[in-house]
Formats: sequence, structure tokens, C-alpha cells
Amino acid sequence: MTTKEKVEADQRSIYVGNVDYGGTAEELESHFNSCGQINRVTILCDKFSGHPKGYAYIEFEEQSSVKAAVELDESVFRGRVIKVLPKRTNMPGISSTDRGGYRGFFHARGGLGRWGGFYGQQPRVRGRTYRGRARLLPWYFPY
Repeated sequence: MTTKEKVEADQRSIYVGNVDYGGTAEELESHFNSCGQINRVTILCDKFSGHPKGYAYIEFEEQSSVKAAVELDESVFRGRVIKVLPKRTNMPGISSTDRGGYRGFFHARGGLGRWGGFYGQQPRVRGRTYRGRARLLPWYFPY
């Protein structure tokens, strides 16, 4: 599929959260059948264990079916209140989990850190910390 086709398919799809782990695609299809013709039901599973993650995506034939499906938000499916939202399109290169490296403060050895204003002020860390020689004061030379 091209990028344009993927975006168009995402506009016809919904996200369903808090899906019961024992729920099947056929049961989800029957729950959302009143909204319109369904092309595909995808229940995401963990790639290591194979168990369902607890959410699904449903692609409809028509884009108008998405509005009808969103009205089923907070309805009960297999004893659980489900969350229904329009599917958002992922943009390549943009990640919601990307933490990056640089966060706006200097990362040198003991230099201007987030907590200290001069060389030698280090944040207090619980547990065992490294206290090597010549780490606290720059003019201290033991040998």
C-alpha cells in the first residue's frame, strides 16, 4: 500500500481499547456491525507470548461509519467498558516513545548538570555510588 492508501484506510478505521483478552474478531465484528460494513478486524497480540494486548483496530468500508462507531464509546463488550476512538495516522520519523538523548542540560563528566552549578556538586543517588579519586575536587591529586 502507498502512503496515500494507508492514510485513507486509517481515516476509515477506529481504535478499540480495553478489549477483553478472550474476545474474538467475530465478536467485535458483531458488536460494531450496526455501524456499517466492516473490512477488517485486527486484534493486536504480544509478539513474544502471543497473548492479546487488550486493544484492536477495526477498518470500515465507509468513512461515515467511524462517526457511528465512536458513539459506541464507553459501551460494554464482554463485561468491560471499551474505549472507541478514530484511528490516528502514524507519521514516519515521529515517535511518541522516543526519549532522545539531549534534554536541555550539559552532560559532561561532573560539569554543569541539571542539579549542580559548579564542578563537584553531584546529585545524591540512593545505594552504592562510585567515589573514585580526583572526582570531587579538581585540585586534589593524591599522588
